[in-house]
Amino acid sequence: MNPFNPYRALSFDCYGTLIDWETGILQALQPWCAWHGVDRSPADLLELYARYESAVQSEHPTMRYPEVLAESLRRIASSLGMSANDAECTEFGLSVGAWPAFADTALALRRLKQRYRLIIVSNIDHSSFALSNRRLGVEFDMVVTAQDVGSYKPALGHFHSLFEQLPSIGVERGELLHVAQSLFHDHEPAQRLDLPAVWIDRRHDRGGPGATPPTDVDVAWRYPSMAAFADDALRSET
Repeated sequence: MNPFNPYRALSFDCYGTLIDWETGILQALQPWCAWHGVDRSPADLLELYARYESAVQSEHPTMRYPEVLAESLRRIASSLGMSANDAECTEFGLSVGAWPAFADTALALRRLKQRYRLIIVSNIDHSSFALSNRRLGVEFDMVVTAQDVGSYKPALGHFHSLFEQLPSIGVERGELLHVAQSLFHDHEPAQRLDLPAVWIDRRHDRGGPGATPPTDVDVAWRYPSMAAFADDALRSET
């Protein structure tokens, strides 16, 4: 039996799951690092980013995401004994639109759209997501952002708003499956809410938590890519 047959809607985290935010973050940080002579490994830079982004989001839950990015760079610079000026921080904050989609994302979403309602549940603002959505290739049935709910995951505001809006697209809560990469931002709160979830383990071939704070969560369904998940989610009964 296909375990995904009972579900009629898929809610996705966007950045890290559909958009390759780690590549985008590193590419956006490179000019600043080069200008200031910062010689840190990609793993070190992502660890710093994870630490300060989550702190900024916790301290300023209503701050729009470009400002979160800008403040994160200020704190990264300070932790390295340096500074980042306003222009550098603003440039980093506006980099989201240049972050690439994973190579398998658009095709997987188009395939899944044939069977499921598709929803975005993301730590982002609407203007930034609109830039990313051009790379995703589908129209989503619902978009829930940090800008909408006034908080950032792993706070539960996104999910409460999602559950409240499901009837508007003809879906019951028991018909919803969450799909995400971040154990910290998505799978921890999903488990607290008894929301079934699939882990798209984009870092399956690398060590460390990358651009998310480390955590320890057991997930029942784990796939290395969106393509592999789509294959199983769309598998017919035999």
